[in-house]
Amino acid sequence: MVRNYLIVTASYWGFTLVDGALRMLVLFHFFRLGYTPFTLAFLFLLYEAAGIAANLAGGYFASRFGIPRMLAVGQMLQIAGLLMLSALDPGWGAAASVAWVVIAQGIAGVAKDLTKTASKSAIKATAAEGSGQLFRWVAWFTGSKNAMKGVGFFIGGLLLDLAGFTHALWMMAALLGVIFVAGLLLLPSQLGKAKSSKTIRELFGKSRGVNLLAAARIFMFGARDVWFVVGLPVFLYANGWRFLEVGGFLAAWTIAYGGVQAIAPMLVSRSPDGLSREVPAARLWAAVLAAVPIALAVIMQTTGVGRPDLVLVIGLALFGLPFAVNSSLHSYLILAYAGSEKAAEDVGFYYAANAAGRLLGTGLSGVLYQFAGITGCLAGSAVMLLLCWLITFLLPTNEGLSPAQARPQA
Repeated sequence: MVRNYLIVTASYWGFTLVDGALRMLVLFHFFRLGYTPFTLAFLFLLYEAAGIAANLAGGYFASRFGIPRMLAVGQMLQIAGLLMLSALDPGWGAAASVAWVVIAQGIAGVAKDLTKTASKSAIKATAAEGSGQLFRWVAWFTGSKNAMKGVGFFIGGLLLDLAGFTHALWMMAALLGVIFVAGLLLLPSQLGKAKSSKTIRELFGKSRGVNLLAAARIFMFGARDVWFVVGLPVFLYANGWRFLEVGGFLAAWTIAYGGVQAIAPMLVSRSPDGLSREVPAARLWAAVLAAVPIALAVIMQTTGVGRPDLVLVIGLALFGLPFAVNSSLHSYLILAYAGSEKAAEDVGFYYAANAAGRLLGTGLSGVLYQFAGITGCLAGSAVMLLLCWLITFLLPTNEGLSPAQARPQA
């Protein structure tokens, strides 16, 4: 089972590398063409909205048909989205170009979330039969995945400078083609197959822990993307940063964030039941996280800040630590709360909420930046994090774990 975990992790690394590069390519390419912050946010809206349905469907179909098939479908859709974007004609009008990109991004959004749900479900399937080191396996998978996304941000900016928009997309499609073939050859086709829901009501009938954690996830990831998607990159570029420098910072932030996620089990006190200490830890780290954008918003409003771009960069570097620990804790808790028979469906439901949060944050990122600047983005982030923190006080501390998963970790 360790072999299958490593294969799924490596496959998702490659996919995430391409997904991160794609985000930077689209953002910088269309910003260079003169698109407004609101329009840039609009380009990503279908990408995020499609993820809501994709996660729900991905969880259901992963249970019904197996995780490897869902991985393959996600990879094929991403290749199709990349090739569609590469066919964009510079001679088209603005409306036609925006519509084309939004549809292509929607396909990429479905691809990303099908792949994510299948990959995260694979951890539950392999850990249940392996050593029971659920938190460590989740933390390493999530942290290393986000580090690869950070590398993708850098590569996206680099490829735009060196190869151009179209050729960069072709190169990424070729890489995904290799990953697609490798997954089909190496993974057992029955991995993750389980009983699936028979009705819509059954599909949405989740436990209290899953429902509350999903609600907290909406606000936590909305709070990140409200400044991360449009506000921060455009603000840094407007303050004299080059595309490669902006991409490099986003890459470094995401890589460091992934690194902290990977070591999160060392920063959280473990309990014999797997929940009684972990849930209070989620409350504590959520409170710490909410304090950062509040302090940043106050500082950015203060007159006499000589280099607001550097203040923002330092502040958001600090934001990354509690956000990474929170994200890793949540990723563990959803698998702890998930039922063993329908783990993929529970994970899909949770990541549908994750996609809803990204959709909320992405839309607000363009709107708040256009009308209130980067301070408005930070204020929006603070409000959402306070809501996330309040929800964590409702999380149960006594449901979901099997005896094997409940064993304390070293």
